[in-house]
Amino acid sequence: MSIATILERKGNDVQTARPDDTVADVTAALREYGIGALVVVGADGEVVGIVSERDVVRHLAAVGGQVLTLRVSDVMTSPVHTCTPASTTDELMEQMTERRIRHLPVCDGGRLVGIVSIGDVVKWRFEELRDQTRQLEDYVAGSY
Repeated sequence: MSIATILERKGNDVQTARPDDTVADVTAALREYGIGALVVVGADGEVVGIVSERDVVRHLAAVGGQVLTLRVSDVMTSPVHTCTPASTTDELMEQMTERRIRHLPVCDGGRLVGIVSIGDVVKWRFEELRDQTRQLEDYVAGSY
């Protein structure tokens, strides 16, 4: 299944941050939206990084409460790995597992068009397995 299909189901909304925002701004946005990461975009809208709860915690352990005054550019992960709408869920599962990442911005022609999390991929995979199970049960029962 393509990532475009997942985005059709979940939507294309992406919460973003700017490199000059503070970590305090990021933590407030993560809490407000109930998400685990923000895509960091530059002045011209290009993806320049990603900042996640994990990034904040790593820096909190290193510098303590001062982390809230740091800029996003000080704590974000960059360069950021991305995918395209044509990428497949199998490709994403492999990339997320190998790189130990939970969020992938989706870019099309250099433009941010969505974000996919490991939760989105797991949800899709669960639905796919459930559908396959139903088809097999119907086949075995002779009603297919």
